[in-house]
Amino acid sequence: MSKLETNTIDTISGTNTLQVGDGNVATINLGKSGDTINIPSGATITNSGTANGFGGANTPAFLAKYGATVGSISEASNVKLTGFNTELYDTDNTFSNNSKFTPGVAGRYYIYGAISNYAGSTVQTASAYLYKNGSLFANFENSFESAVLKANSTNTVNWSITDTADSDDYYEIYFNQNNSGNSTYNIYGESGSMSTWFGAYKLIG
Repeated sequence: MSKLETNTIDTISGTNTLQVGDGNVATINLGKSGDTINIPSGATITNSGTANGFGGANTPAFLAKYGATVGSISEASNVKLTGFNTELYDTDNTFSNNSKFTPGVAGRYYIYGAISNYAGSTVQTASAYLYKNGSLFANFENSFESAVLKANSTNTVNWSITDTADSDDYYEIYFNQNNSGNSTYNIYGESGSMSTWFGAYKLIG
């Protein structure tokens, strides 16, 4: 293997395309470990092939769900939901067994979920509360004041939000319901499908 040492490689006069490699080349290496490959201001990188390893990753990321129905939730009280016992994925072990999400990496996160809930009597409101560091951060409410949800039926509160988190911030989900009969109220889960879930992932940029 020969070695070419020079300070500048340029095209010949009258041409403006520099070709590195030809028919015998399978891999072209630029620099070595620890080097900096500099793209100056005003330059443009155009990709017409496949790019691997560029850009960021949407991690940490997790998604957990209720694998079984859990009850009962008393009326008009904020109750932390701890039944997210089935993890579909958890890239960085950021979701703990007490249903708490701690990002571990500072950044902006998309946090989302759904709560399927079942009441034995009519329902006026069903709310998902996102807590941050132990305090209420966001409230997502389904209201049935004008058309009360019938007894013995299921409704779902869907929710999502973005937030900028430090590495040691943490998030939890609480639930609050009001019904006309102060009856038993359950959070609905299923082993084979998605009914109640809690997830988050880091946004790029």
